[in-house]
Amino acid sequence: ARRGRRARMEEEEEEEDGGRGAAGRPALSGRFVRCLYAVGFLDLFGVSMVVPLMNLHIKSLGASHTVAGIIGSLYGVMQLFSSTFVGCWSDIVGRQYSLLACILLSALGYFLLGTSTTVFLFAISRVPVGIFKHTLSISKALLSDLVSERDRPLVMGRFNAASSVGFILGPVVGGYLAELEGGFYQTSFICASIFLLNGGLVWMLPWNEENTGNREHHQDKGTNSFSAKANHDLHLKSAANRAVTNNNVFQSPWIQVATVLKKIKEIACSNLWDIFLVRFLMSVAILLYYSNFTLALEERFGVKPLFSGYLTSYSSALGVLAGCLLGPITRLYQHNTYRILLHSSTFTCTLILLYASALNIWMVILSSTFLAFSTTIGRTCIIDLELTIGGNEASGTLLGVGQSVTSVGRIIAPLLSGIAQEFSPCGPPSLAVGLALVAILIMNANKQKYCSHGNVKFKNQ
Repeated sequence: ARRGRRARMEEEEEEEDGGRGAAGRPALSGRFVRCLYAVGFLDLFGVSMVVPLMNLHIKSLGASHTVAGIIGSLYGVMQLFSSTFVGCWSDIVGRQYSLLACILLSALGYFLLGTSTTVFLFAISRVPVGIFKHTLSISKALLSDLVSERDRPLVMGRFNAASSVGFILGPVVGGYLAELEGGFYQTSFICASIFLLNGGLVWMLPWNEENTGNREHHQDKGTNSFSAKANHDLHLKSAANRAVTNNNVFQSPWIQVATVLKKIKEIACSNLWDIFLVRFLMSVAILLYYSNFTLALEERFGVKPLFSGYLTSYSSALGVLAGCLLGPITRLYQHNTYRILLHSSTFTCTLILLYASALNIWMVILSSTFLAFSTTIGRTCIIDLELTIGGNEASGTLLGVGQSVTSVGRIIAPLLSGIAQEFSPCGPPSLAVGLALVAILIMNANKQKYCSHGNVKFKNQ
């Protein structure tokens, strides 16, 4: 009993220690993981500086509302088709090269945006960003490679929290710069510079030393709470992956494309589609909740848009806190990702129902407060469940497919929201409750599969 208590105390100390304990690695790996947190922060900080200003800029160039909408949709469509391909490509050529390529080509896109003096140049600048803006997905795949399955939700939650902080601070800085003469162009160039800085950070990461540190760590049976066999298997897998990556970097583009298509076919023929369906349904449900949030509050309670903006920022800040609390939550659930996802999805469904039936603004504030926690935890857990059941061997592909599924939700949700809103301001959240219930039923129907923790693999492997 004394040994058990001491083991639990050591485990809690490790998980509370920044990146070191969470990643289950020595100090070098802890620095590596913390640098990836900085990559996520800088990525969303730069993007959120520019994105809120884009509609105003394109209208100032003389674009109509229809043209502005088409160009805005162009980004989402490109993300839909590129997410899976870029994620799969990162599995083939390695995270370092794919992450650098995505960051630098995104920097090019924002640099072009800073020179866009016509609608045509504005549209052209969105192409490289739409295709290669997958920094966060590849970073998550890299974190999945570095950390154990047990600690993955904790590390992913902290990565999401760091990224969310950037998303909160970016609009403030961008809004201030927009007040200056030529503010949009300055903001775009600063965003491109931030991406270049991010690329330099990725370039300077100790990739070779990280691999050496991992090898030494896996050979030491007493450095963590996992078994020697598990460490040995993980070492063999990471060594094999590095060998394959080093060979694939120098393959011809045609061979790389053929390999990408083969891996995508394996995903398409796998039995993971129920997980992606759950992700799709919950994504659409949450998007429906936010789709007419400001307008619905004004129509139902006479609340001004400024208050709605404050409430949205308040929820975003709570989402950051939720990402930091994933460690204690996973320990409370004994690292059972399925149960966390099921309970958070049920909680999300209940809170959206509370919002749809709210009688006063205080019920809206209450639902928004707890919804920030449940949605943040749910997003992290669905990614962890995809990687657990699909296997880390194709983590980039799995995350890419997941991003594509979410992109489909972003395309469909505004249409559903518009139709539901014709009936009532509460139409979109009421529809969201129905979709969330379907997702919960699917999870209950596949309980045994989700609890198998990686025993389910691709059917054709």
